[in-house]
Order: sequence, then structure tokens, then C-alpha cells
Amino acid sequence: MNKGKKMNRTITYRNTKQRQRMLEILCQTVSHPTAIWLYDELKLEFPSLSLGTVYRNLGILEDQGLLNRITSGSTFDRFDGNMKPHAHFRCTDCGNLYDMKKVDPSAFLQEINKNCGHYIEDFVIEYCGICESCSNKREKNKSEEHAH
Repeated sequence: MNKGKKMNRTITYRNTKQRQRMLEILCQTVSHPTAIWLYDELKLEFPSLSLGTVYRNLGILEDQGLLNRITSGSTFDRFDGNMKPHAHFRCTDCGNLYDMKKVDPSAFLQEINKNCGHYIEDFVIEYCGICESCSNKREKNKSEEHAH
């Protein structure tokens, strides 16, 4: 899920409190935050923190293979501290990104590796549609429209 980026393990980075805290937050959240969200979360704890430092540290953590960058086309990239193979679901209404906990891509990968002559080292699976919350809002709006 590392988007094909080669991990650079030859560079040694000084471990900073800011970077360590950023990784802790990423591993504790399932919201797949943006760099700006992380900046806002860390700013109180590290008042001298700059947005540039957040982006630089996210790049280092990605190079070290400690997080995944989830590109979103024309919107901001999101970051995932869950390094276990998993799929995502993106709501096309609200834009939220969710882990697909009950979808295990391991069997699918084994099947491809076994039958197709390819060896998959990495993958990105993202389902798109309407999340439960947005679907419920749509249904509520429909029933309210019919009631008038």
C-alpha cells in the first residue's frame, strides 16, 4: 500500500519528538487525516511547529515505511498509520475515507500471485460510494420531501 514508492532505508533520520508524536496520532486515528489536520492537532503541543515541518516529517515517515500516503486526485493527500493490508471506502458525498475492516484482500492477492504469473508486492484498493451516514441523510431528505 506504499504506492510503489521505494523505501529508502539507507538514510538515517534523527528521531524527533514531533515526528514520533505525529506517528502516534496516525496510528491511533482511523480518520486518515490530512497534513493540515495533523498540523492543527500538534500545534498546541509544539507551538513553533510549521506546516512545512509536518509535510517534511510525513515524507520521512513514508520513506521509512511507517505510514501510507493516500492520494486523492485534486484534493489533499491523506495519511494512514495502519500498515496492515486493507482496503478503503471513500464516500462520494462527504469525502470521508474508511477502513474496510471486514474485507481481507489476502486471499485475492494469493490467487493472483498463484495463477497470473505476477508477484504483487503492493496494492491499493479503494471502493467508492455513499457511506451509511450520507445514505441515511438522503433517505431522511426524501421522506421529508414526500411529507410536504
